[in-house]
Amino acid sequence: MKIAICSSIAFAKDVIDIKKKLEKMGHKVIAPHNIHLYAERTLAFETRRESTENKIKDDLIRDYFNLINNQEAILAINKDKHGIKNYIGGNTFLEMGFAHVLNKKIFLLNNVPDMLYSDEILAFGVSVINNDLTKIN
Repeated sequence: MKIAICSSIAFAKDVIDIKKKLEKMGHKVIAPHNIHLYAERTLAFETRRESTENKIKDDLIRDYFNLINNQEAILAINKDKHGIKNYIGGNTFLEMGFAHVLNKKIFLLNNVPDMLYSDEILAFGVSVINNDLTKIN
């Protein structure tokens, strides 16, 4: 299956690890730009969050929309962050919305978080895999 990983940059190491595991399982996987630099901490801590300027300059939001459009599914990596269990941030939520509108399968690594937009996440028809990558099919 062709899969796009959607995730907070804070989970960069997890993205790299999960991407490798999915590829070993025979999937074709794309991940956010420069994820390896964040995972290796090559980029300074202060720049770990993609700035507004980079999102505009590199048209990152539209670019990932186009990448999602060419995949069969997305996997949203949601782990604890900011004191929220199974956190899903703004970009990941947006990308999940893209996948929904594009009729792509949406897999969620962990359960739906208790956040302001939990109802919308549920309405996307997500498949929670509970950290079991073999459930992606």
